[in-house]
Formats: sequence, structure tokens, C-alpha cells
Amino acid sequence: LPAGAGQESPARRRILRTAGLLFYAEGIRAVGIDRIIAEAGVAKATFYSHFPAKDDLVRVYLAEQSRRQRAAVHEVQASGIPPTEVLLAVFEAIGELGCGPGFRGCAFINAAVEYPDPGHPVRQVVTEHRSWFRGLLRDLLTAAAHPDVERTTATLAVLRDGLVVGSQLDDPEEVRSLVREAVTRLVRPTPIQP
Repeated sequence: LPAGAGQESPARRRILRTAGLLFYAEGIRAVGIDRIIAEAGVAKATFYSHFPAKDDLVRVYLAEQSRRQRAAVHEVQASGIPPTEVLLAVFEAIGELGCGPGFRGCAFINAAVEYPDPGHPVRQVVTEHRSWFRGLLRDLLTAAAHPDVERTTATLAVLRDGLVVGSQLDDPEEVRSLVREAVTRLVRPTPIQP
């Protein structure tokens, strides 16, 4: 770990908060370290003591985004609602974000576009997050005794990507409605009539 990475100093928090806002709003490669340093109000030496390179900062930024999403899902799961309702709540929350002001898509998809090499350490954080999300879907479908867990997991993952991209490019309310309907059909399949 970079020096100071385990510490949550106020300067480190300011760097992460500033970088996160700028990376999400303008793109990772478009934002330079000098700008982050200036807007976070830290010395260059302080920045580099926490993040020896920009890619270290990007990895921590994405890991923090993943941690927040996991915590939000855990909170929904802790409410005790059935697994199918958790799935619907996850997609509803994503749809709400997509309709919100300043929505610029998925931080992980955006980062993957800027870091096309699948072996790059930044892409590894993206891959880990996506693996967690697929695992979450699989676990919830399994707990709900869904009849086709693997295919439905893959389909829901694609729908999630479509939701976050479509919400940025198209009418987010329409995309949200379409995805809500599709997810509901997938997680609550109607029995085949004899």
C-alpha cells in the first residue's frame, strides 16, 4: 500500500472527495494531479505521501465507489425483505440515480473506457466490482429459488449496464421504466401453463 493509505487523515479524505467529484464529472484522464492538489487544498508532498501515482488514486477512488455500493446493498438486505425484493430495490436505486442531476453513467464503465487494458490495475478494480455485482445477483436469485440462475444473472448484469448507459444517453425515465419491467419479468417468472 502507498504510504499513508491506511490512514484516514483529513487531507486524504479531501483528496479522495475532490478527485471523485472531478473524475466522475469530467473523466479520469481529463483531470490532472495539479488540479486535484489545488482544489483539495493540499501540498504536493501531502498528495504524493498518500498516492504515489495518479493510478493509485484512481484505484482507491473506484474501490471507495465499490465499498459504498456494497454498503447500500447490505443495508437493503439487512432490512429483511425477500431476495427478489432486494433485486428489485437494487435496480430501482440504480434507476433513481440515473434520473438524478449530474448523472454521468457508471464510474466503473467510465473507468474501463479510459483504461482499455484488462490487465491494468485500475481495470482489475473494475473487474472485481463487476464480479461482486454478478455474485450478488447470483446469490439473490439462488436464495429466491429462481429456475434459471446463471442465465438470469447474466441477463440482469447486461440490463444493469444498459440502465446506466441508457440513463445518460436517452430519456432516463423511459429507460428506468423499461428496465424495471424487464427485471420484474426476469425475477418473477410466470409459470408455464400446462
